[in-house]
Amino acid sequence: MPGDGEVKILVADDDPVSLRMIERMLRHIGYEVITADNGRKAADILSTAGGPRLSLIDWMMPQLDGPDLCREVRDRNDDLYTYILLLTAKQSREDVVIGLKAGADDYLTKPFHPAELEARLNTGRRILQLEDKLVEAREEMRLKATHDGLTSLWNRAAILTLLRSELSRSIRDRSAVSLLLCDIDHFKRINDTHGHLVGDEVLQVVSDRLLDAVRMYDAVGRYGGEEFLIVLTGCVDDDLRNRAEQVRKAISSFPIPTTSGPIFASMSVGAITIENWETALPIELFLKQADNALYQAKAAGRDKVVYANYQLAV
Repeated sequence: MPGDGEVKILVADDDPVSLRMIERMLRHIGYEVITADNGRKAADILSTAGGPRLSLIDWMMPQLDGPDLCREVRDRNDDLYTYILLLTAKQSREDVVIGLKAGADDYLTKPFHPAELEARLNTGRRILQLEDKLVEAREEMRLKATHDGLTSLWNRAAILTLLRSELSRSIRDRSAVSLLLCDIDHFKRINDTHGHLVGDEVLQVVSDRLLDAVRMYDAVGRYGGEEFLIVLTGCVDDDLRNRAEQVRKAISSFPIPTTSGPIFASMSVGAITIENWETALPIELFLKQADNALYQAKAAGRDKVVYANYQLAV
């Protein structure tokens, strides 16, 4: 939730006089106010993508009262939290407990002082800002756990997990999965000649070119060192050959710009298609076939694609 500028807030109250008064008050202190005159409308607004995450809800409203609205909001499995300040004329301890148990974060009794309302809303904003930081930290941890730090591609564990998932789906859907196991030719020579930092630059550019050479729904992972694994869904025969050649040419057709000057590089590729199979088998069987094809591409002079016979694997 932004810390600066106007913050969206939903104000829900079926009393038009009270609604206008609170709206003017909140606009005066810098809020972007969205209003609703019944509970159902308020719940719909809070469920809208990009809607307000800070809300001031009156207890007594038609169609859906404050506690029921709180319950409905909390029953949703939203990624982003909605802070609810319940506005009520009820002052008994039992009523307050009912509201809090329903999912309200705080409550304010009528009549209220404007300064107290502002202070309680500031508390809500701080809580939402803290939640945003926690979500950002969680996403950063998830990214680090599944992506390679140098190339930003899927890391080895993640790309193998995606491969297992695609193979399982291919059994259910009776569809094909193709793999490209790719290796940068003479990469050790690049490192020895230009240094490891330039080698890292080459890996980054190669990674970008691989992503550009495949479809949006294909997966590219750093398999290890200078090796990459590409998972192509529903890609067989001529489509596979065209895709594999596009991947190969994406590396060798243009020099790679580095701080040490342009470097010409190439890539050898082992390709395999898996289809018409009914029993789950270890992915290592297919990876071995792709690796054998890659070895043959290297032995044949590099900068080539060799296609394995998947029937050897199944």
